[in-house]
Amino acid sequence: MKAYVFPGQGAQFPGMGKDLYEHSDRAKELFEKANEVLGFRITDIMFNGTDEDLKQTNVTQPAIFLHSVILADALGDNFKPEMVAGHSLGEFSALVAAGALSFEDGLRLVAARANAMQKACEIQPSTMAAILGLDDYTVEEVCEMVSEVVVPANYNCPGQLVISGSIEGIDKACALLTEKGAKRALKLNVSGAFHSPLMEAARAELETAISETQIVPPRCPVYQNIDAKPYTDPEKIKHNLIAQLTGAVRWTQTVKKMLEDGAHSFTEVGPGNVLQGLIKKVDRTIQTTSAAF
Repeated sequence: MKAYVFPGQGAQFPGMGKDLYEHSDRAKELFEKANEVLGFRITDIMFNGTDEDLKQTNVTQPAIFLHSVILADALGDNFKPEMVAGHSLGEFSALVAAGALSFEDGLRLVAARANAMQKACEIQPSTMAAILGLDDYTVEEVCEMVSEVVVPANYNCPGQLVISGSIEGIDKACALLTEKGAKRALKLNVSGAFHSPLMEAARAELETAISETQIVPPRCPVYQNIDAKPYTDPEKIKHNLIAQLTGAVRWTQTVKKMLEDGAHSFTEVGPGNVLQGLIKKVDRTIQTTSAAF
């Protein structure tokens, strides 16, 4: 089975999407529609902005979403997914590409999500850290030992788990994990503790927006971050999207489940090739590629 995967925050780069805009009338039309929906010319920032411009959460998330869904659209009849998944933000891209969400509704939700997350970050200083070279169980165990807020947030691949929490909680956990033998415990340059209980304000805000948005059955199963299982039921998809903000991204488990269910190749749709690298660390024999129109 052919699987398509969609990247999350961190995959952005200056000039992203410009080739699509210049070589496809349909892509140009969708980018211009996005400028209208967002109320600012995100295309100017995507095509001509700096790394720093693209790091603003209210720009980063819609930019990656747009690059992914417009690329999937540009593939036309060549886009025939039998299963899809997205990493964090990428789950919204996957739902639009699979026909469960309209382009405009998906973009509105992504913009609302970015703004809600930014606001939640401002309520309490918080951060994330990548833990390399330890098994998941050890990282989970250490997180439970720390009295401050710190939780596993992104199960990216075997030996790479990102933790999320208060600054004090992350500092304590990093020190303990280094003692336990982590090759690296690297604090990330992010604006807050994504996929942790500290995103509760964002979750509550986004719950209303998601509940009021129409989601229909996708054309193929969507493997969702919260439990790595495939879904086609719109109400369950909504529930999982809401839970995703404060819950962990179970990417390692998602890839394993997709392989178990018959995935024989993975195509990454969007900027960069981060997900291909993570998939190879789950199973180095699996075929991975980037989408090209």
